[in-house]
Amino acid sequence: MTTPVTEADWDALREAARDAMSRAYAPYSGYPVGVAARVDDGRTVTGCNVENASYGLGLCAECGLVSQLQATGGGRLTHFVCVDGKGETLVPCGRCRQLLYEFGGPALVLETPAGRLTLAEMLPQAFGPEHLAR
Repeated sequence: MTTPVTEADWDALREAARDAMSRAYAPYSGYPVGVAARVDDGRTVTGCNVENASYGLGLCAECGLVSQLQATGGGRLTHFVCVDGKGETLVPCGRCRQLLYEFGGPALVLETPAGRLTLAEMLPQAFGPEHLAR
């Protein structure tokens, strides 16, 4: 079910995620995160986490990515990478997987420490917009 993509594309996404991570605002946790995704029209969108003194109000990097996606014309996410402060690949939290489902759907391919997986594999039996249309 994995969508084929060239190594150069994944390398570019990792580099974009690392660049975004360098702009993270993480003074409380000391855990900067950066993300990058390919959009179905060929654009790349990025995001970084932004913490807040009221810890629960911090924004995950995926929130910034989806905001940038919408602010630059919308579209569907097709490929996604998330990195930590060392530039190592990590997986999105459950909340962010749900957010990615909204904007990428089950076919979105994520690079994970276990390899490239679709969002359907990372979030089986997901609840999505189609459930609200019933």
